[in-house]
Amino acid sequence: SLAMNPIQRPEMYIIGAQPVCSQLPGLSPGQRKLCQLYQEHMVFIGEGARSAIKECQYQFRQRRWNCSTVDNTSVFGRVMKIGSRETAFTYAVSAAGVVNAISRACREGELSSCGCSRTARPKDLPRDWLWGGCGDNVEYGYRFAKEFVDAKEREKNYVRGSEEQARMLMNLQNNEAGRRAVYKLADVACKCHGVSGSCSLKTCWLQLADFRKVGDLLKEKYDGAAAMRISRKGKLELVNNRFNMPTQEDLVYVDPSPDYCLRNETTGSLGTQGRLCNKTSEGMDGCELMCCGRGYDQFKSVQVERCHCKFHWCCYVKCKKCTEIVDQYVCK
Repeated sequence: SLAMNPIQRPEMYIIGAQPVCSQLPGLSPGQRKLCQLYQEHMVFIGEGARSAIKECQYQFRQRRWNCSTVDNTSVFGRVMKIGSRETAFTYAVSAAGVVNAISRACREGELSSCGCSRTARPKDLPRDWLWGGCGDNVEYGYRFAKEFVDAKEREKNYVRGSEEQARMLMNLQNNEAGRRAVYKLADVACKCHGVSGSCSLKTCWLQLADFRKVGDLLKEKYDGAAAMRISRKGKLELVNNRFNMPTQEDLVYVDPSPDYCLRNETTGSLGTQGRLCNKTSEGMDGCELMCCGRGYDQFKSVQVERCHCKFHWCCYVKCKKCTEIVDQYVCK
C-alpha cells in the first residue's frame, strides 16, 4: 500500500502479471479487497511507488535527511513513525506517484476499467483546433488513488482528539495534496497536422506534467508546511493562528523534525557522517550545516570527463577523455 509507511518494498507489487494480494505486506483489509478487484492496477501502483522514491531522493539529495533510511525492510523506514514535515512530503509524493502511474496506464490501454481522458474541451481552445486526442486519464487516476491510498487511514477508528487521530488526519491531508499536485499540473498538449507540418490543423489532449514538476511543487509545499495539532473536537488546527489555514493543496505536520545529524535507530536517521558537502555553499548542502558543526575531511578524487569534442562529417562526434583532480569534502 502506498499508505503503509507509506511504501514498503515496492518490488512486492510486481509478482508476475497477477500479484497475489495476500502476499503484499502491509495492506489493510479494505486495500486487500481493492487489490482483488483491481489486480491489474497493482503493477502500476508499484511503478508509482518507484517514481515517488526516486523523486524524493532527488528533491532531498542536498539535505541532511536525503530520503534514505536505517531500516531495510521499508523504503522510508522508521522516519515515518514521526509525524514530521519529511513524513508529510513522502506521503504526498507517494500518492502523487500512484495518480501519475494509473493515469498514464489508462491512456496506454493497460487497464480494462479505464481508457483515454474524457476531460471536457477547454473553453479557451481556438475553435478550429480539434479536441480529443488520447489524453492521460488524470480523473480516473485521481479517483483510484484516493480510494486505494486513503483506505488504510479511513478504516482506523481512533479516540477523538487523540495523537493517533491527529496523525491519521495529517496523512489524509498530505495524500490529498499529492494527488492535487498531479491534477493541477496536467495541461493541454497539441500536435500539428498538415502538409509537411504546415500546422493547418491541430489536435489537442490533456497531458500529465513531467513528474519532476510535481516533485518541485511538493518540495515548495514542504518548505511552507503548516504545524498542526488536534483539537478536542477531533479537527486539525494551526499551532500558530497568525498563519493562514492550509488549503487541500498544502502539506501539514504534527511533530517537529529530528535534526538528522547523528545516526539514530529510534528515529530512523542515518546521520550525516561520511556525506559529501560543498565547502563554498552557505545552504543546507554546505559543510557547516550538513556536518552539524562536527567539521569535515578533505580528500582528492580523480574525475574523468569527455572533452575536446569535434563533429566529423558525416555524422559522428569524437571526444577525448580528460582527467581532473578535484578537492572533495566529507563530514566527520
